[in-house]
Amino acid sequence: MKRIIMAFLLFSLIAIQANAADYVIGEGDVLQISVWDEPKLSVSSTVRPDGKITIPGLGDVVASGNTPGELQKSLEEKMQALVRNPIVTVSVQNITNSRVFFFGGGLEIGAQDLLRQTTLLQKLSTVGNLQGADLRAAYVMRDGQIIKQDFHALIVDGDLREDIQLKNNDVIFVPPLREPNVYVLGAVGEPKFIPFREGLTVMEAILQAGGFTPFARENRTVVVRKQGEEEVSIPVRGKDLLQGDTAQNIQLQPGDYVIVSEGLF
Repeated sequence: MKRIIMAFLLFSLIAIQANAADYVIGEGDVLQISVWDEPKLSVSSTVRPDGKITIPGLGDVVASGNTPGELQKSLEEKMQALVRNPIVTVSVQNITNSRVFFFGGGLEIGAQDLLRQTTLLQKLSTVGNLQGADLRAAYVMRDGQIIKQDFHALIVDGDLREDIQLKNNDVIFVPPLREPNVYVLGAVGEPKFIPFREGLTVMEAILQAGGFTPFARENRTVVVRKQGEEEVSIPVRGKDLLQGDTAQNIQLQPGDYVIVSEGLF
């Protein structure tokens, strides 16, 4: 009875471990094959370039292309000839086969190892500065299909509901911003362009450009923004903003022009 209980607990653990993330075994991965109460059949093995591993008593067995759960079931079937009711554990000790690929120019392009269960947010946090990336145009492609579009809410707003689990061979497209600057003109201390960053507000841009001059008509500030083929003007009451009306402190977009009117009175 004790053996049956232990076997059941081990089987439950195996099922959870083996099916985690549906990882597909590949060449170079190191596998630990354990057979309950049969140490002579247990082995640690690296998947060879031909996709096979060698198991005592069975010889060469194809491992590549299977999930740990699929390989576990295959080995249990094959070992019926060697062991009565074999219970097999398959765990991946070292992953060398799993990668994701970046392209688009907003980040350094190329392959990135996926050595453990990793989310999109976790991977993006390791691959460089995102300030020059167009997060709204970014996407993840899997098996030729786009499964996730627009990283803005995830990266800028921290909305973890937008996060996804990455899988082997996922392609992550992150383009650069087409217009990387905003422009502050008119009655400011130092009219200039400012490199865009996510979350940049109109007041931050004005302050970086030297703030309002004594002749600025703060409440006649306007943000000029291109939307498609049209330009729209967004009024900003800068004096009200200075007095605490935070609703006026809009977030800027790449290519925006902040224009502060000037007047004597």
